[in-house]
Amino acid sequence: MAAKLDGGAYLTSFVDAVLDKLSSILEDDSVLQGNYSAQELLGRLEKSLYDVGPVLDDAEQKQFTDKRVKKWLVDLQDALYMADDLLDELSTEAAIAAIQTDPGNSSSRSRVVDSYIEDSGDMEKIVGTLESVVAKKNYHRLKECAKVDMSSWRTPSTSLVVSSDIFGRDEDKEKIIKLLLDDTCHAKSPVTVIPIVGMGGIGKTTLAQLVYSDVQVVENFDTRVWVCVAENSDPVHVTRTIIAALDSCPCSMDNFDFLQSDLKKKLTGKTFLVVLDDVWHDQRDTWEDFLKPFWDGNPVSKILLTTRSEKVASVFAAPNQHYELSLLSDEYCWSVFLKHSCISTNSEQYPTLEPIGRKIVAKCKGLPLAVKILGGLLRNKYNVRDWENILESEIWELPEDENKIVPALRVSYHYIPSHLKRCFVYCSLYPKDYQFHKDELILLWMAEDLLQPIGNNALEDIGCAYFDELVARSFFQLSSAYAGFYVMHDLMHDLATFFAGKFLFRVDKFGNPHMAESKTRYLSYNRDPISKFLEAYNGIYMRTFLPVYVQSNDIGCDFWLKQLKCLRVLSFCGFKILSLPDSIGELIHLRYLDLSKIPIVTLPESLCRLYNLQTLKLRDCEKLEMLPSRMQDLVNLRHLDIRGADSLKEMPKGVSKLKHLNFLIRYIVGEQVENGIRELGALDNLHGSLCISNLENVNNSGEALEAKMGNKKHINILELKWLPEDNGGDTVDVEKEREILEKLQPHRNLEELSIYSYRGETFPDWLGLPCYSNMTKLSFYFCKNCRQVPSLGQLPSLQHLLIWGLDGLERIGGEFYNNAESFHQGTPFRSLQTLAFGGMPRWREWHIPDDFDGFPILKSLSIEDCPVLSGDLPAHLPALEELDIRECPEMDCFGEECLPPSLTTLLIRRCQKLESWITSKGLQSEGLTHLSLRQWNEVKSFPREGCLPASLRSLQLSKFSNLETLDYKGLLQLTSLQQLTIGFCPKLENITQQNLPASILKLIIKGECPLRSKLEEMNDPRIQFQTGWFRLGVRRRL
Repeated sequence: MAAKLDGGAYLTSFVDAVLDKLSSILEDDSVLQGNYSAQELLGRLEKSLYDVGPVLDDAEQKQFTDKRVKKWLVDLQDALYMADDLLDELSTEAAIAAIQTDPGNSSSRSRVVDSYIEDSGDMEKIVGTLESVVAKKNYHRLKECAKVDMSSWRTPSTSLVVSSDIFGRDEDKEKIIKLLLDDTCHAKSPVTVIPIVGMGGIGKTTLAQLVYSDVQVVENFDTRVWVCVAENSDPVHVTRTIIAALDSCPCSMDNFDFLQSDLKKKLTGKTFLVVLDDVWHDQRDTWEDFLKPFWDGNPVSKILLTTRSEKVASVFAAPNQHYELSLLSDEYCWSVFLKHSCISTNSEQYPTLEPIGRKIVAKCKGLPLAVKILGGLLRNKYNVRDWENILESEIWELPEDENKIVPALRVSYHYIPSHLKRCFVYCSLYPKDYQFHKDELILLWMAEDLLQPIGNNALEDIGCAYFDELVARSFFQLSSAYAGFYVMHDLMHDLATFFAGKFLFRVDKFGNPHMAESKTRYLSYNRDPISKFLEAYNGIYMRTFLPVYVQSNDIGCDFWLKQLKCLRVLSFCGFKILSLPDSIGELIHLRYLDLSKIPIVTLPESLCRLYNLQTLKLRDCEKLEMLPSRMQDLVNLRHLDIRGADSLKEMPKGVSKLKHLNFLIRYIVGEQVENGIRELGALDNLHGSLCISNLENVNNSGEALEAKMGNKKHINILELKWLPEDNGGDTVDVEKEREILEKLQPHRNLEELSIYSYRGETFPDWLGLPCYSNMTKLSFYFCKNCRQVPSLGQLPSLQHLLIWGLDGLERIGGEFYNNAESFHQGTPFRSLQTLAFGGMPRWREWHIPDDFDGFPILKSLSIEDCPVLSGDLPAHLPALEELDIRECPEMDCFGEECLPPSLTTLLIRRCQKLESWITSKGLQSEGLTHLSLRQWNEVKSFPREGCLPASLRSLQLSKFSNLETLDYKGLLQLTSLQQLTIGFCPKLENITQQNLPASILKLIIKGECPLRSKLEEMNDPRIQFQTGWFRLGVRRRL
């Protein structure tokens, strides 16, 4: 039989988390040693938690039909929060006592905890409240481990469809049919499965019905079967259903082996199409066994599957083979709405009802099911008030017997595990359409204890798995507005808000401050001055305060720190706070503190008493000069964000003690041993990006070695920064500097490396070792002493390389392409796509070996501010598309051969010899389409006949200081030219003919130009005059 799909009630994971916390206290004899009263109370608490767990599934389902059960769940959740706060305080006090007392003196530790229990005096009341609530479960006749039936929300789907009722899916239909009729894709697996994936109500089943009934599909598949899988994913049931469809009579067999053998016989040699509609079950082994009879059909046979879950789809097909169904456009949604509301566009009420209807449709955010249901609710209703009532109502408030949107989406919620339900509901704190980042949300989940520890897995990795699961199930969607961000569909947001109840409150306006009540534990704040809220709300048990879209708030912190002692998450991001009071250290539950973008100069030492603090965000605190000296006491800190805190001079002492630190994007090397580079040695758990600055404070290679950079396998982006040298300072020991960089060799998992102001003359060999197979990007900036480029040609995956400011470099030779330490020398720079050189005043020669075959896929080459560089560019650049040469006056030609035929874009600025070479010999490039020439001083007439290739579509001329005449004949030969841009040519006053070539669609004149008056006389609409600056040239990628 198939495994039970529902993952447990919302509160199940909360009860489990409280039990885990309680168990750790009871199992540690030193915590409550001799305090029998406290032990007895916690034993009663444990019994209540075990008693309530088994009935939670039944209660969660009954809450929708029994208001008393719903209230009981609210009371239970409130009592659980109180118990959780108590246990968190006990475990925190015990942990702090363990640190501060003699490890062998357990009685002293228990006395500290006993004293805390006596001072608080709430334990008896908290335990009694929970016992009282749990005891009432019997009054509501709640059953243990009740099976929840979610099948009633919809009737089983069939293959029949009325195509005239469907709008906006023609393109999707044609794409799916094309996949079904494709005879080539069967070679990748024994049977081809095409999953259609999308959120509930988006129209997956409807699309499958359209495809199933299409004439082409009917003609190409001699056997077609439709199965509505839904909640009954038992492979025996599904197989039996298929056989019954093939035989056109019921099948009563139960033996799975007999069923599979029978199905195999019926499908052997047949060209079949089987639709598995609404699949939820994602156990790979079960489905692999189920699919075996399908292997013997005609190889062009297909299975079409619909599911809400990417995870389910991935059981059947690779992610790149999933068909992601998108939301409907507003216009198609309007067509659906008109169809189901039966409102005639010719009726006299239509002009009045249309604007209301369109607002109702906009509310549905492209979800066809919602549009269909709301349209149906207004069927043949012409009263404006009826329409306005629907517009103004929350979808969740509509009668459920008429409204299938609620159960359609609720079933998605039901089938996610309990821990995911809590994470999803937490997101109701965000406003609708809020764009959120994955990593930020995971930090919030972590702070709220919503992530269940699994073995030795990092909490961040667990949170990532949770997030990906919610994305796969369409609870979150990738934002179309911002790369890397996510958003919730409005109806999913409504779903989260619906289940959040009284405990999560989103403050959009303070018109109704009473709506936030004492049970509210999580609160987000949006836009209005916070002072208004403080006057109206006194939620002493609040756990989260999260400002969203905050502009600027000038407030004091006393209220938060004196009243809200239970805070886990506190954000003052963007607030006008000049100082934090010492009382910040009293928030012992606090795990997440965001002080980003506040004008604070120092932080109080008391902040270091926040034992539970996991996340401290100080991003863009531009005035912050110093971190607290006892930061080492924050032993649970995992995320320290000091990006943009550029006034920080050094790190505090003892950072090595923060062994759980996962994110430290910047480490400022201090001058003392206690805050020097050695402190990084113990931080092997660092992930993502790391910038190590002030490396001039490293005294020797031994200190660098103790940083143990080679152990940091989770760092994928690394920046190494020295302060720029003071020319009047002490002489640099270049050999010592090289040895230091040698010992900073990172782990071979590194993907990107940037080195700034390195002081050695040569680079260590590890930089170019092929074992750095993940390295895709390398950048070198202002390494002024360097006389030789590192050997980088054998890095197998290097795609982007920038070398800038190597003042001592005179020649690039064979060492650039091959690493002496490499046993196998392959094609140099075989993966490189962009290469940029710049700011090298002594570089005079770029040596290219004979028969050189390097740079086979290089697409972009840039050379800037290399005043003595002469000679040819590499002759063999078969994939080059963009070439950018600026301020290289000695470069005199492009080589004996013409420019590569792949070249499409060329920019030349202030290159006197190239200017002369082009005007005398002309550019020979058949594929060149975009040319930008800047700061030419000798040319008076341009372009002469044959000077430029006829393939040009865009030509930009800027700052030609002596240009007097546009040569019409030269322009006339540019038969593909569509746009000509001329900027800041103060002497240009003539054009050799008084009209423009016919091919030119647009001529843009910018800045001072005497020719303007003549062009105005042409009265040609293709000519535009603009003021101001404009950008020219190749888009840089590094």
